[in-house]
Amino acid sequence: MIEESQMLKILVLGATSAIAHETMRHFAQDGARFYLVGRSVPKLGSVAHDLQTHGAKQTETYLADLNDLSQHEALLQRAITALEGVDAVFIAHGTLSDQTRAQTDVDYLASELMTNFTSTASLLTHTANYMEAQKRGVIAVISSVAGDRGRASNYVYGSAMAAKTAFVSGLRNRLAKAGVQVITIKPGLIDTPMTAHLKRGRLMAHPSLVGEHIYRAMKRGEGVVYTPSFWRYIMLIIRALPEAIFKRMSLSA
Repeated sequence: MIEESQMLKILVLGATSAIAHETMRHFAQDGARFYLVGRSVPKLGSVAHDLQTHGAKQTETYLADLNDLSQHEALLQRAITALEGVDAVFIAHGTLSDQTRAQTDVDYLASELMTNFTSTASLLTHTANYMEAQKRGVIAVISSVAGDRGRASNYVYGSAMAAKTAFVSGLRNRLAKAGVQVITIKPGLIDTPMTAHLKRGRLMAHPSLVGEHIYRAMKRGEGVVYTPSFWRYIMLIIRALPEAIFKRMSLSA
């Protein structure tokens, strides 16, 4: 759990994502210091400026391809040096896979699994070792409700989220003994650029709502967070459906 009075030093991976941006706005109001990592210089600059206007005490930016696993350890060390330590890490990068393409293009499939799972597992490994040694800290990772049960419409993306959820669950169990909080964030449908091609509906939430929810969860040190919270009950029902019924359904969420 993060104390209200603590001067936060946060490493944000995938800092230009809408969800990460909205979440960090709340921490900026607490006077947090950020090391922002992303793939676009203009977008990183825009996010950094916005966080400064919301009260951030420091905003460092770093351009990186997070699929380059060989750079992860050095990236973490740069953040530690720039911020003089790291209190929290928020992993928010990822892509929404094209299921149809992945069914025929194995290279694309492998790339999506790298982006959505393997890169996160690598970053978590380095982060976990650092925080375990300092015996404190918060790690928050965006997964998805799509990982709760594989569906025909998005099982490539869903399988990466399922692997990520299991990895983070094990890490949470390991690091609890060291006093480190590990949080799995499971958003449902969120209105972001990544979902711009999807049909809008009543279940689609605004990233500002999700960001506020994640901020509170990181402050409280919650374990698994469905956001918006009604997705917990939706996925409870979906997971409970008998396979014979589930196979006849067409679910896109």
